[in-house]
This record gives sequence, C-alpha cells and structure tokens, in this order.
Amino acid sequence: MVRRPQVSRSRAALGVKDPLRPTRAALGLSRGEFAVLRRLDSPERIQAFLYDLKQNFEPDGDTCNSIRVVLRSRRAHCIEGAVLAACALWVHGEPPLLLDLQAVHDFDHVVALFRRRGRWGAISKTNGIALRWRDAVYASPRELAMSYFHEYYNKRDRKTLRTYSRPFDLRRVDPKIWATCEDGAWELIDALEASRHYRLISRADARALTRRDPFERRVGGLLQYRRPRKAGPRANARRKQT
Repeated sequence: MVRRPQVSRSRAALGVKDPLRPTRAALGLSRGEFAVLRRLDSPERIQAFLYDLKQNFEPDGDTCNSIRVVLRSRRAHCIEGAVLAACALWVHGEPPLLLDLQAVHDFDHVVALFRRRGRWGAISKTNGIALRWRDAVYASPRELAMSYFHEYYNKRDRKTLRTYSRPFDLRRVDPKIWATCEDGAWELIDALEASRHYRLISRADARALTRRDPFERRVGGLLQYRRPRKAGPRANARRKQT
C-alpha cells in the first residue's frame, strides 16, 4: 500500500506571510539551521554547498533525510540535496521545485529546478560526473531532462532514463515531513513518485539505444567521494553514487 502524503491545505497554514518566502517558524528550523539557508542566496552558492557535503552512502540502510538531519550529518544523496536546495531557493523568494528523473533497471535521480531569463537550470547532489549541475539555458523541463539522457546509464552500460516529472512544488507537502523529521521524508518520495510524469523516448527509440563505449565506461567510474568499505547494500549501485 502506498503511503499518502500529508499535504498542507494552504500556504497560510504554513505561517507564510509572503507567499514566496517561508518564515523560520513555518519550516520549524532552528536559528542556526535557518541561517545556513539564508547564506545560500544564489543557485551557484547552493550548488557549491551541496558539493561540499560528503556523500551519504547509507551505511545503515536506505535514507531520505530531512534538511535538519542533512545539516547535522553534513552528508546527502540526491533527493536529500535536492530538497535542501529547493528550500534554500524558497527562503530567497523563488518557488521550491523538484524534478524527478525516472529510469528503468536503475535508480531515479532528483534535482532542484530554478529559472533565469525564462530558462531552466538544475541544482544536483551527485557523486559521479554525469548527473550534476545544469546551467539555466534550457527552454523547458523536458529539454533539461534530456540533457541527462546520454550519461544516465546502469552497471550494464545501458542508457536507462525514461521519464521526467512535472515540476513538483515542495509546498504541496508539510515541511514537518521534509524539513525537520527525524525518521525519513518517505511521504515526500511517495508524493513525488505519484506526480505526473512524461515519457522522454518511445519504445522503438529505447530498442535502438546503444550501450556506452569502453572510454565512457572508464571515465564514468570517477567519483567525487570514495565509497567506504562497509557501505550499505544499495550504496554500491550507481544511483547512490549520485
């Protein structure tokens, strides 16, 4: 059975005075936690902060940590970083949007979206070289999602990206779930996965895809943070390198 997300009924219910800016009280964060988000006042600074966070290899099992836990542990994987990034954008008056990239025979990836001059860009927490930051040069979320297509592959060297979500507004889900929760923001994942997704390629296109070549395979093995010897069972999968 799929868990139902606890969705906020209105922005006013979150204690938000300016519809585009949450208060510290609305997020439930401490002064120190909120101060970190206040310092991250541009997509570039948010991205640099995420790159400085160590990779969460989930040594004790699957996680979907809240912002509070990420700031305390100084570690994150993709959706944990994307949620922090989206919230930081919201603190500075921009909509907190996520984009879910879904794959077959592989793990999904999640990024935070932002817009500049009418173009879309992405902030990404990743441990590999492929699924990283995207400059705001893409005309649509679909075009941005396609920029990840060629380098999105699994251990068998097959290109696996198939769908992308409609931009998902983080304000749809109660901040108690993703900002301060101590036992995982699993209801946010349920809501994101249940949101509308769009196909990137046809079945005929998928059958015609080539595998990555030996040089791509060698370069693709580069990681920002070395995987610990005793990592969790899913930490060896490529997505958890992202």
